[in-house]
Amino acid sequence: MLFSKQLPLASLVNLCHILRHNLDAGLTLRDVFRQQATRGSAPMRPVAGRIQTALEQGESLEAALEQEKDHFPPMFLAMASVGEHSGHLPEIFKELSKYYSLQQKLRRQIISRAFPTVVQFILAILIIALVIFVLGMIGASNQQKPMAILGMSGTSGALRFLVLSVGSIVLAVVLYLVLQRSLRYQAPVEHLLLWIPGLGPCLEAIAVSRLALALQLTLDSGLPITDALRMSLKATGNAAFEAQIPQVVDALKTGDSLTEALGKCRAVLPADFLMMVATAEEGGRVPEMMKHQANYYHEEAGRRLQTLARMLTGTMWLIYAGFTIAAIFSIAGVYLNLLK
Repeated sequence: MLFSKQLPLASLVNLCHILRHNLDAGLTLRDVFRQQATRGSAPMRPVAGRIQTALEQGESLEAALEQEKDHFPPMFLAMASVGEHSGHLPEIFKELSKYYSLQQKLRRQIISRAFPTVVQFILAILIIALVIFVLGMIGASNQQKPMAILGMSGTSGALRFLVLSVGSIVLAVVLYLVLQRSLRYQAPVEHLLLWIPGLGPCLEAIAVSRLALALQLTLDSGLPITDALRMSLKATGNAAFEAQIPQVVDALKTGDSLTEALGKCRAVLPADFLMMVATAEEGGRVPEMMKHQANYYHEEAGRRLQTLARMLTGTMWLIYAGFTIAAIFSIAGVYLNLLK
């Protein structure tokens, strides 16, 4: 992520894969992180070394990771905590490995599909800026009124066009990052993103798949139900879901059922998921149903991410086409004025 200390996605995938298999084979967390400190990827080695030291000093995995929270995504930290408290660390790292592998695959797909359009978009901006500059110079050399495209002409017009085009994109990205990282605005921003066509359904499926997996493991581990729900909502890695923790916990403390408590989250949870929870609670098989729902929403997240990749590519092409059409009409207007 831009301006982030987080480990590269490839390092996360490799770490989850190694943790899953080595813990299943009977190695301790200290052994795994000692190995990663010497044989892991270059970005991973110093982080793994510090985690190994913390573990050897008697710290829990949760506490050791908390000291390195700038290097890991929130979802990794939350799910590792769930795994440690529930005694299901190998299963947790298996799911994290699957999730980050899918994320890595889809990121590559988005980049490969969007690259030609991005190149065309950049070329279109540069060509339009060049045309603005050249036509302005032509008008100045003939001592005529500068010929304007999109209301701009000459050197100053070309620079203004570049600043407006590139600056607006950079400003939008920076504004999102500032709002997303601000504790005050993080939950409202995440909630707003859930309503964006294409992106919202994708984020929802990812968050619900994490919630279902965490519920499966925590409810089957003997943890108090309030702790299980608190940790599971935190494990979504989505601030809009985490914002529901107080009202869900309060509902459980007043004697509400699991279905009634999760019903407080209707703003973020799909109705189908709540219906499945109600059915499972009546039959006394919530963990089994959550396992099924975790698999379902994991697959659904993959399908929705692929749809999002196609939508992003199409959106970039439309932006590029819009710039090109606007430039063509402007140049045509200049040409018609010259013929008069």
